Amino acid sequence: MSDVYAVSASPHIKQRISVPSVMWQVVLALTPALLVGIFFFGIQSLILTIYAVIAAVVTEAVIQRLRKVPITVSDGSAVVTGILIAFNINSASPWWLPVVGSVFAITIGKQIFGGLGYNIFNPALLGRAFLVASWPTLMTAGWKATNPLSNIFESSINGLKDLPSNVPAVITSATPLGVAKAIRDTTQISRDMAETVMNSLASADTIQNLFWGNIGGVIGEVSAAALLIGAAYLAYKHIIEWRIPISYIGTVFVLTYIFGGINGLFSVSILLPVFHIFSGGLILGAFFMATDMVTSPVTKKGRIIFGIGCGILTVVIRLVGGYPEGVSYSILLMNIAVPLIDRYTIPRIFGEIKIRTRINTN
Repeated sequence: MSDVYAVSASPHIKQRISVPSVMWQVVLALTPALLVGIFFFGIQSLILTIYAVIAAVVTEAVIQRLRKVPITVSDGSAVVTGILIAFNINSASPWWLPVVGSVFAITIGKQIFGGLGYNIFNPALLGRAFLVASWPTLMTAGWKATNPLSNIFESSINGLKDLPSNVPAVITSATPLGVAKAIRDTTQISRDMAETVMNSLASADTIQNLFWGNIGGVIGEVSAAALLIGAAYLAYKHIIEWRIPISYIGTVFVLTYIFGGINGLFSVSILLPVFHIFSGGLILGAFFMATDMVTSPVTKKGRIIFGIGCGILTVVIRLVGGYPEGVSYSILLMNIAVPLIDRYTIPRIFGEIKIRTRINTN
């Protein structure tokens, strides 16, 4: 009896992986950051996250019902979007802010394109951009100081120590990236004070506060340690890979070391690039948003280009632009370039032969 073979088109590599398994593992990876947010900012962080998740899930179910397509809220993708929306707002925000952000993210960022897998922008980032444009004061001011449940950490907004007593409110009431923005605008403070604050930003104490999360800011971005734990888990599960995060973070490190000082090129401590990596939404963006499978390049070379582009745009916005943070807009802008990046980084097909023809016009 002859053998029977099943023949099918490539690719032939199969894995036991599905959209629900990926999404729920991302939820699990985001849990440490949520717990730290609750620790530093109180139970309101959990309440706002629940509002955002419920709004995202309900919006997706309603739209899918209206479109008369299968309701897929059980796959966890809407839950991830809701969590990320909540992670991008201040714990002192009103309850309706994450709700509006989630509704916009699911409706305009996802379902209007046809649902998961068809969206060209990261829905959570698009929702955040909408909130910043619509309610800039709520999204960029009124920061709540940390109020941990124990006496391990001191209450802090900017995370800085040993500052002069005459430091203006623009420094004391700002998040670390807001402080960095203020000292680059030397019209707000004196040159000598700007240099003093710059040295405080590039100090081991500030880096420690940024690492653990004892700073003012949005719910899910404050603790680099918690986010790195979740990122390590996703990397271990092969849900994310190194090219986008490393090229993104590496570009920010190099450019902030070169251009980050206020006294010319290479005028900063090596700790200032570390400050830029741990502050703001860079860790959250690099590992959890830029690596989105739908809106990032499919080729290996393309992912590196994507990460470098995100890094360049982030540094330009932070150092030159009007906002202290640049992660969200940099990833959204690079999302637009993904089809072009994929087109020009597709690897050559094995065995492909290019045939050149010459047309005789005589």
